[in-house]
Amino acid sequence: MSWGRLSTPRSRAQALAPMKAPMSQINVTPLVDVMLVLLVIFMLTAPLLTSALKLDLPRAMAAPAVPPATSLRLEIDKSGQAFLEGRALDAAQLAQRLRQAATVQPDTELQLHADQAVPYGQVVEVIGLAQQAGLSRIGLVAEAAPFSARAKP
Repeated sequence: MSWGRLSTPRSRAQALAPMKAPMSQINVTPLVDVMLVLLVIFMLTAPLLTSALKLDLPRAMAAPAVPPATSLRLEIDKSGQAFLEGRALDAAQLAQRLRQAATVQPDTELQLHADQAVPYGQVVEVIGLAQQAGLSRIGLVAEAAPFSARAKP
């Protein structure tokens, strides 16, 4: 393969012919092909990387919230039993009590205290019951992190 002036002439006619200028252009087609393949690979793998987050949500370093004038305390223990203001209720009773509270005072805040071992899906179901009952102000309550844990980044 010749690169302009780097080749030696094979005959006298070639030696006397005007010399060709060296090729000074880069073929970018292979570069574009490689870049498009890399783009496709990154587009396919990026969504897979974001779903691998491991979260530990029950601790917070925020200041204690001031409770509003009207609030309901809903607790869910490890076994999944719901307690509204200290009384154990099943799902139907809970939905009825939440509807009553929303009818009496529509801006009532529901403060949800869920044990760390309660499955997330069950917490979401309780939030759905509250929203269907007409309560739109729902707060998830967590314990404050110990002071030693706050100092760590």
